[in-house]
Amino acid sequence: MNAPTTELGNELAAAAEQGRICGLAASGQRDLNAAAAAYPELFPANPFDPAVFGTVALATAFGAPWCTREQLRIANLTALWVFAVDWRVDYLARTGADVDRVVERCLSAADGGEPEDDDALSRMLAAVRDELAAAPAFAAHRPVWREELRRMLAAMRREWEWKSTGARPDLAQYLDNADNFGSSWVNVSHWLSGGEPDALAELPRLIAAGREVQQVLRLVNDLATYRRDVEWGDLNALLLGADHDEVTRQIGKLARQALGSAEALAGSCPREAVYLSRQIGFSTGFYRLTDFWGAL
Repeated sequence: MNAPTTELGNELAAAAEQGRICGLAASGQRDLNAAAAAYPELFPANPFDPAVFGTVALATAFGAPWCTREQLRIANLTALWVFAVDWRVDYLARTGADVDRVVERCLSAADGGEPEDDDALSRMLAAVRDELAAAPAFAAHRPVWREELRRMLAAMRREWEWKSTGARPDLAQYLDNADNFGSSWVNVSHWLSGGEPDALAELPRLIAAGREVQQVLRLVNDLATYRRDVEWGDLNALLLGADHDEVTRQIGKLARQALGSAEALAGSCPREAVYLSRQIGFSTGFYRLTDFWGAL
């Protein structure tokens, strides 16, 4: 057999690496399938079709392909939980009091409280909390984790208020509320579960850079999900007075800023800097074709 050309050899190596990452994602999807089976009331078949669990696992695997299945478990579980709480707040809550109860119960669980038997959302969060508590870094940084959770829930509450009252924030206000996207809390959960000393030493700067990435992801998502957001009554940057070209320009500006922040961290925590940049790369490719949610 003739040896492959350099070009074919490169393609072979690239495909092998991509196949390995997909294998990592398949393993992660099995964890997510088990989690969904344990809390069936949180994940109805519509819109949580099988592809939701697969794409969540793909996103985490492509973000940190050097990790094992076990090292990505918390990232996968927290990302899936974000979908569950988003569904509960955005689509099931009927009143502000409904949303407030979700926020209060979830923060209580984060603080160590025991959820009620009928509160599957808080029970799943408490299970994630208990898994994280086994990580050596968690005790010292638990207030940071809790604050990121609070910020995410407060941002979801704010967006619910905008939607329910018909208020329309401007684009700057909308981006300031990007914590409702949830990736910052997932990032912190992932970094604490891994407990890498270099990452923990840079945690405030990593969180700040991750929030910049989160704004990019928010807008990339909006471009891909405009039609669905109109159908579901969701907010979207394109519904706030910004046209496609303006949002695209804003994505470019924010991405350059976020990548610059990640690059500044590359010397002290290179893997985490790559992780942040890969989040942008994966999302810009993924959202060209589809998004995470299934059909109602």
